[in-house]
Amino acid sequence: MVKFERQFEYVEKKSRFLGFLLSCQSLEAVEEALKFLREEHKKSTHICYAYSLSHPFCERAVDDGEPSGTAGRPILSVMQKRGAKDCCVFVVRYFGGIKLGAGGLVRAYTKVASELLR
Repeated sequence: MVKFERQFEYVEKKSRFLGFLLSCQSLEAVEEALKFLREEHKKSTHICYAYSLSHPFCERAVDDGEPSGTAGRPILSVMQKRGAKDCCVFVVRYFGGIKLGAGGLVRAYTKVASELLR
């Protein structure tokens, strides 16, 4: 069982965005949490995430099928602005049938990451 520090839910035009903040210090912990979320949210459309690890320094952003740069990069940008290290922000999206467009996706993923890191 993976222990998340915080969780946050946001709904935009019928799409549900479920955010999860994980404190971690290894890529293995990120992979374990991702596996857990994929198992728990099998019917989700996307599981986008970004992480920042200190030792060794490593950052990565993953869009998981969302248009390039509309999910993982905005999450990582919030993390960088807040100085968040040794953590991972996951956002599980359930598509609600209404397309949000690139700007709408960036705003939604940014909002969830911001709330988690508040």
